[in-house]
Amino acid sequence: MNIQWYPGHMTKALRRMKEDMKLIDLVIEILDARVPVSSRNPDIDELAQNKSRIVILNKADLADPEATSEWNEYFTANGMICIPLNARVNHNTDKIRKSCMEACAEKIERDRKRGIKNRPIRVMVAGIPNVGKSTFINSFAGRASTKTGNKPGVTKGNQWIRIDKQIELLDTPGILWPKFEDPVVGRNLALIGSINDEVLSIQELCEYLIEYINKHYPDALNTRYEGNDFEAVAKRLGCIGKGGEYDYTRVYKGFLDDFRSGKLGRINLEVTDHE
Repeated sequence: MNIQWYPGHMTKALRRMKEDMKLIDLVIEILDARVPVSSRNPDIDELAQNKSRIVILNKADLADPEATSEWNEYFTANGMICIPLNARVNHNTDKIRKSCMEACAEKIERDRKRGIKNRPIRVMVAGIPNVGKSTFINSFAGRASTKTGNKPGVTKGNQWIRIDKQIELLDTPGILWPKFEDPVVGRNLALIGSINDEVLSIQELCEYLIEYINKHYPDALNTRYEGNDFEAVAKRLGCIGKGGEYDYTRVYKGFLDDFRSGKLGRINLEVTDHE
């Protein structure tokens, strides 16, 4: 399965990010905790290489907690501030604010020595589509500052949001990169909803996913469906068509929705040893 998706507007968004980067002190990169490697955009890595960095492992409530802990250790060991988070019910606002100040401590001290006081830290929030950037910003700001949606492409342009006197955030559209060299990356991003479903073979995705879950989380399907195959999924979700036959179009969509929403339990598609 070789999945590629790079709509034209992403080229424009990347160019705008490159222009805005000179205004930025810190980049907060939002990753999906279920696929922390696949959801890292190498273009953002390159653009932000000389900037202070914070990595947010978002949707941690949907991810395997043991795997999230290991990924947290991994990023920390590689010199990054890393914060696991469920942005929908963010209780880490103070920690994120302190982390922003910590990451920019040298810059703040340089400003102080030059007599510059009270200039807010400018933070770019970046990531691929559908990892929860806008939800994170709204939670951090304590108000609805940006549009959110459980699909790629809700954020269309860059937008500045003032958090307080110390921090200003720049919201950016979710962007991918022109080609996924590893087909596993494309598949993982398709599974978490970062790629438009209309360009995918949902059946192939679901066939891989059910095999993966049965191997790595063998109790998950029985708990949800009282069985571990698509027939059990069809019965549990009531996907019955005319003549009593199973409507597999609805089965695959329902199964994928169950995974994405966490109804199958807390599941990671990537672990630190990349199994």
